[in-house]
Amino acid sequence: MTKMDQGIKIAFFQLHLSVLLAGFTGMFGKLITLNEVDIVWYRMLFASAILIVFTGFPRVPWKKFLAISGCGILLGLHWMLFYGSIKASNISIGVVCYALVGFFTALIEPLIYKRRISLVEVAFSLITVAGLLCIFSFDARYRYGIAIGVVSSLVAALYIVLNKKVGEGVRSRTMLFYQLSGGLAGVSFLIPLYLLVFPAQTEVLVIPEGSNLWWMLCHALFCTVCMYLLQIMSLKRLSAFTVNLTYNLEPCYTIALAFLIFGEARELGPSFYVGIALVLLSVLLQTWRVASQRRSLVL
Repeated sequence: MTKMDQGIKIAFFQLHLSVLLAGFTGMFGKLITLNEVDIVWYRMLFASAILIVFTGFPRVPWKKFLAISGCGILLGLHWMLFYGSIKASNISIGVVCYALVGFFTALIEPLIYKRRISLVEVAFSLITVAGLLCIFSFDARYRYGIAIGVVSSLVAALYIVLNKKVGEGVRSRTMLFYQLSGGLAGVSFLIPLYLLVFPAQTEVLVIPEGSNLWWMLCHALFCTVCMYLLQIMSLKRLSAFTVNLTYNLEPCYTIALAFLIFGEARELGPSFYVGIALVLLSVLLQTWRVASQRRSLVL
C-alpha cells in the first residue's frame, strides 16, 4: 500500500467519523430550546473558547484571516438557516433539505476551480436526492421550513467549496479557530439582518442555563470542534464534492435518531429502506470513483 493510498483511507475514515458526529446536530437543535440565532452564537463562542486551549492565538497573514473569517460567517449563516428550518418544521425536514448540498456543490465547485461541470457528480447527487425523497414525503404544512432548508443547503455548499480553497497551507486547528472566532464577530453583525428576514418566534438574546447550557457545551465540543476538525482534515486529501456527497449520510443518521428519540410520527416502512439504499449507493459509487482515479494515477 502506497503512502497516497493510506492517506486516502485515513481521510475517508476521518470524513465518515465527522458525518457520524454531524448526525447528532439535528438532535441538539431540537433539545436546545433557544432561538436559532442564540444557538449559533453560543455554539461559536463555546467552541472558540475550547479551541483556545489547544491553539492559543496562532499567527496568520491578515488577508488569510479575513478569508477564513468570511468562511466562518458562511458557516454561521448556514447554521442559523438549518436550525431555523428545524424550528419551523421538524428535524426530518431540516436534514432532508440538506441533501441538496451535494447537488449545489456539483454546480458551484467547478465554477470556483474553473473546471467543467461533471455530469457524473450531478447524477450521483440526484441519486441521493431521490433516496431522501423516498425517506420523507414533503408535507405542504412545512413549506416555510423547506424553503429555509433549501437556502441553508446552498450556503453550506458554498462554505465547503470555499473552505477547501481558503484552507490550503493552514493547520486544521488554526483554520477552525479563526473560522469560529472571526465568524462569531461577523455573525454578531449579521443577526439583526437575519431577524428582519426571518422574524424570531421565540425570545432572543437569552443566556443558556440548566439543560440548555449542558446541551450547548456538548454541542460545541463534539458536533463542532471534533466534527469540523475531522472535516477540515479530510478536505486536505478529498474533493469538496466527495465530502459533501458523503455528508448526505447525515440525514439518514439524524432521521433514524429522530424516529427513535422523538418519535416524529413516521414509520420505518419500505420507502425508508429504499431511500437509505439509494443514499448509500451514491456514497459508495463516489468512494469507488475516487479510489479508481487514485489507482490510475499510481499506474
